[in-house]
Amino acid sequence: MITTLVIPESIASSLRDFTRLEVETGGVLLAREAWTPSGNLRLLAAEFWPVPEHAYIRREADDLLITSDGYVPALARAEFLGAVPIWLHTHPGGNSSACPSQHDLRVDEQLSDLFRLRSGSRWYGTAILSPEGEQLRFTGYLNSGENGAEIDRLLTVGPRISLAWNERADRAPVSGMFNRNVAAFGGEVQRVVQDLRIAVVGCGGTGSAVAEQLVRLGSRHVLLIDPDNIEASNITRVYGSRESDVGRPKVDALADHLRQIAPDVEISTLDTAITSEWTAKQLAGSDVVFGCTDDNAGRLVLSRLATFMLIPVIDVGVILSSGVEGRLQGIDGRVTLLYPGSACLVCRGRIDIARAASEMLTPGERRRRVDEGYAPALAGIEPAVVSYTTLVAAYAVGELLERLIAYGPEPPPSELIIRIHDREVSVNRQLPRSRHYCDPLSGKIGLGVTEPFLEQVWTS
Repeated sequence: MITTLVIPESIASSLRDFTRLEVETGGVLLAREAWTPSGNLRLLAAEFWPVPEHAYIRREADDLLITSDGYVPALARAEFLGAVPIWLHTHPGGNSSACPSQHDLRVDEQLSDLFRLRSGSRWYGTAILSPEGEQLRFTGYLNSGENGAEIDRLLTVGPRISLAWNERADRAPVSGMFNRNVAAFGGEVQRVVQDLRIAVVGCGGTGSAVAEQLVRLGSRHVLLIDPDNIEASNITRVYGSRESDVGRPKVDALADHLRQIAPDVEISTLDTAITSEWTAKQLAGSDVVFGCTDDNAGRLVLSRLATFMLIPVIDVGVILSSGVEGRLQGIDGRVTLLYPGSACLVCRGRIDIARAASEMLTPGERRRRVDEGYAPALAGIEPAVVSYTTLVAAYAVGELLERLIAYGPEPPPSELIIRIHDREVSVNRQLPRSRHYCDPLSGKIGLGVTEPFLEQVWTS
């Protein structure tokens, strides 16, 4: 089992500030359990309750002692939320270790039963944070009273993305084949790229280009999702496809191609639609999702996924506009970053809700409603050219790297509009609509696995 603690930037920024203090600081992090289909555990941080000043009895650079007022209110809140309480404290100083001391271990023994009893959770969690530049070093552990497990990874999601590993874990070496990458952005970023669980939804012209770039960059855990088979017209755009692949699932043809590039890559494939609830649930274990689907209903699912499951989504779109006699008039690309607290695709007006509802219907029901005027007809064959789908795919992968490396403006934009015909790129930042599900005040951020999944209506 791999356990990942996922923390939205709204909480992570406070934790980083605490690690910079000269004295130890404590608090209780409340996180919801989200089990993945593969049996891994993701802890989705919902709230952080710092120890109030009046609850500190002693507070020094390498020691702290608090009264029960420092954590009991947080345990009541954990019970209300159905969350796992994680006792969290800092080891301040740039050269400090995040590993627990003997005193820390004794405190864990004293708190474990009490935390589980007062919160109603089967787990007692503990974590130690230390500063490392703009990042965090950590150790963490879960204890059920009968058995326990390390918290293996700490993933911070927001305008920037960072991944840290438990300080007690062994670190995989970086292969020499990536020395050009390491020369560009360092070995730590390369390790993150290798370890991230990345899903690509839609394996056509844009998605296949994204997937190939990711694998060549070093991604080694990839999930491919697409319900369609290769058609003759796909050969002009889908990376790795050949005439002999016509009739094969797109995900299978692309997976074979990627394994030829990197035999050690772990690839999972689903030749089903993201608009299926079962398929959407398979994304629960992803660290980052690239949305390369061309349907509104699929984008609606991914948009909610970013909020409910704390999974950054990089949504990609390409539109070619042609006039009479097929004359190309406009070439537009879009790369939108969806993360906890950012505006969703609905708030941005990037989803046609009526068309999304029509796409969710069965083919027979859709035809009936179109004939009766109750649903929009779906688009026919859209123009697409490999040069432009590849260009926009490169922008999308570049945005992932920028979120890891932080080489661009601060704060980074949440959307890029690429007007290829005008040789122009513009950026924007947009806030959620008030009380919409992506608004922090909605209470939906990090809500986790719900019934129904993502609190939306699914067709069977």
